[in-house]
Amino acid sequence: MTGSPDTTGRDALAYAASRLVRHSAEFGPAPSLAGAGPEARLVLMAGEAVILRADPHLTGTALLTRDEAERAGERAVEIFLGRVEERPVFAGAVTEEAAALFPAPGYRALDLRALVGEGAVAREEQGLIATAKSLLAWHARHRFCGNCGSPTVVAAGGFRRECGGCGLHHFPRTDPVAIMLVRRGDACLLGRGPHFKPGMYSCLAGFIEPGETVEDAVRRETREETGVAVGAVAYHASQPWPFPASLMIGCVAEGLTETVRTDPDELEDARWFSRAEVARMIAGAHPEGLTVPPPTAIAHLLLHDWVEGVIAAAPRPEA
Repeated sequence: MTGSPDTTGRDALAYAASRLVRHSAEFGPAPSLAGAGPEARLVLMAGEAVILRADPHLTGTALLTRDEAERAGERAVEIFLGRVEERPVFAGAVTEEAAALFPAPGYRALDLRALVGEGAVAREEQGLIATAKSLLAWHARHRFCGNCGSPTVVAAGGFRRECGGCGLHHFPRTDPVAIMLVRRGDACLLGRGPHFKPGMYSCLAGFIEPGETVEDAVRRETREETGVAVGAVAYHASQPWPFPASLMIGCVAEGLTETVRTDPDELEDARWFSRAEVARMIAGAHPEGLTVPPPTAIAHLLLHDWVEGVIAAAPRPEA
């Protein structure tokens, strides 16, 4: 039996819940898995997949014992994430092929999208797994110093890398993404990229650029992708997105113009949808078969809250 997230609202957002009390570069030395007691647990990433202990009667878990993790052999990187209920939790990276060493029915390997889609672990474990994946991916990409090119080494339990050549400290990065519900009157602006599944429309989104506010990123991305001008912008909610390490910053924005001119390099289509249409899309009852992202995505939350009136008054204009 697998766990199923709530079907609507913030409690359905993937990767947004975690019981992890994080370690930090500011905490200094961290325990090692070798020196930890039998209560220690390890999240094992085999390429893009996380190894789960499976049970047909219970929700699975990625918190493996040290003995379980040892069957995968040497880990390319091993880091200390923090503690869950006072129990030390580590994460390790092994090759994609190592997943075969964890056969069914006792184990399974899932990428993080399938993990969420199936509700394969408790929701409070999703955020911990996302932390492990994002940090391990960062370590894999930062083995050498971007300043002098010398090799770097893991420090502070994995929340820092240090260069042996120039002494520079490198810290894990998070890439902020603005995702916005642009509305005008009783309609909202949705688009679809060429990689979307057929019939699915979503909120517009884009990376926030250096030296740019969240509000200006919303305005710029909306203008670039659709030609629509945006005025007031307000924050609504956020969601970690470990592909590899983004933070989706959900906003509500007021559209000032109506004409839509899509950039074919950015979007396959974009158009205004009425509140009633979006309600049917959420319910899977749109006459054209149009849909929106699933409840695990922040785009769904923005649309759901708008349809349900949770997002009501227009954002206040900026001073």
